[in-house]
Amino acid sequence: MVEAAKTEAGSPERRPNIQYDVRPAALSRWRRIQVAVIGWVVYAALRILGPTLRIELLGWQHVDRIHAAGRNFIWSFWHRGSICAAWVGQHKGIVVMNSTNFDGQWTRRAVERLGFGTAQGSSTRGGLRGLVEMARYLEKGHDVAFTIDGPRGPRYVAKPGPAILARRSGCPILAFHCGFERAHTLEKTWDQFRIPKLFSRTVMIIHPPIDVPTDADRELVEQKHAEMQKALEKVRDLAESWFSLPQEERKRLAAEWNA
Repeated sequence: MVEAAKTEAGSPERRPNIQYDVRPAALSRWRRIQVAVIGWVVYAALRILGPTLRIELLGWQHVDRIHAAGRNFIWSFWHRGSICAAWVGQHKGIVVMNSTNFDGQWTRRAVERLGFGTAQGSSTRGGLRGLVEMARYLEKGHDVAFTIDGPRGPRYVAKPGPAILARRSGCPILAFHCGFERAHTLEKTWDQFRIPKLFSRTVMIIHPPIDVPTDADRELVEQKHAEMQKALEKVRDLAESWFSLPQEERKRLAAEWNA
């Protein structure tokens, strides 16, 4: 029988609950070098690509109204559109939920250089600890963000974290998606990640806020989670078809979303 791990004092080592365990994944020396290199390369690529994007924002008035009321909000978006989200949200004090695996470690290096904060955790490890940390950041006046189908999918299936956090904090959820006129799609990745081409026209569409009452029961939280899923699908479908629509139709829809 395998003996329990011992601390230096000789007592059994107490392993943290997996939903509170935010220790970074143990990596080899080579993998740690990769984390540093990839983090710098991704940051540099964003600094080159981002300024060339011609971004049209639809629904940004929701951001302004929430902030004008002295509140903060919870961004929710699909992993596929992370590049646009990172560029638009840079240096705004936004805190993102970040996994502790290999991909999460280099991602953290890149986004923190863009002025984001990070709360360690994911749907598979450290999730509850991450939610507690994000609630604290909301209390301190920061907005927070989730790549809602990350870190590993399934694609376009929203995790419940934002609805749970919205109930705890009283802050609304803002779902959004970015569409590109010209982009590379990484077909073999789980999320079919999209990398916009230089100087691509881009649209970011923000859904009206979703509020979750702080006294909501489990059933109502689940309903709000389903509402968020539908909102994410709605903005995704519109944003990704945006540049195939006739110009007059885009003008009409833009007026509606900016009302």
